[in-house]
Amino acid sequence: MTDATNRFPLGEPSSGAASAGPPLAAVSAPPRVSASKMVADALREAIVNGTLAPGAPLRQDAVARHFAVSAIPVREALRQLESEGWAKVEMNKGATVAPLLPDEAREIYEIRAALESLAIACAIPAHDEATLREAQDLCEAARLEADSALYVSRNEAFHMSLYAPAKRPQLLELIETLHRRGERYLRVKLGLPEHKVVSDREHAALMRAVRRRDVATAQKLVAEHLLSTGELLYKLLSENNVDAPAASKRDGGKRAAKKPPRQST
Repeated sequence: MTDATNRFPLGEPSSGAASAGPPLAAVSAPPRVSASKMVADALREAIVNGTLAPGAPLRQDAVARHFAVSAIPVREALRQLESEGWAKVEMNKGATVAPLLPDEAREIYEIRAALESLAIACAIPAHDEATLREAQDLCEAARLEADSALYVSRNEAFHMSLYAPAKRPQLLELIETLHRRGERYLRVKLGLPEHKVVSDREHAALMRAVRRRDVATAQKLVAEHLLSTGELLYKLLSENNVDAPAASKRDGGKRAAKKPPRQST
């Protein structure tokens, strides 16, 4: 078992030991939220904050006992997490927290670059003043957001607002799925604040191109923005052996201090 799992064993109530976040058992679902969504959300948060590290076991019976639910919602939650890239489920081995893989990170952003270039080309002719104003407001909200956890959702909201007028539901669904699969990787990048400044600057340039209805420039900017993020994550994960989004928090930033990553260009 990993240190993260030892620190917060899923099958047992918290014994008062320090943990990286509130006990998962304390997370209660609002009345209209399904048990499987409640379990998935809590496990996802535990993975994000480092309570459950890459490779930590997600034993179905232990998870069910911990949340006082049956096996069915746990299976549904694990399937959901697997589809989003948070968990790895193997036949006869069960589920574990998925590792952070440099090649996977780069590939996710390569695919996003292709799909989002198409989406923005379809969307720009359909934008009006209301949709442009909404996208601009979301761009500014992302720029001003200091909390990396909240920035992830604001970043996604901004990107999706650029593509929504395209009215391509299947294309947008694919892009949203890739956003979810890439969330853990984006959090690695956001652990180094200087990279957020670069992203904010690229968002602003992209927003200006969309306002000008300059399709070619917007496609070029969104592709460069995503491909450079993919390459940066590949370097961060390969060179620094980053194994969890919250690693820099747990070790006080010592790992990053040993070998600062190169700024992507």
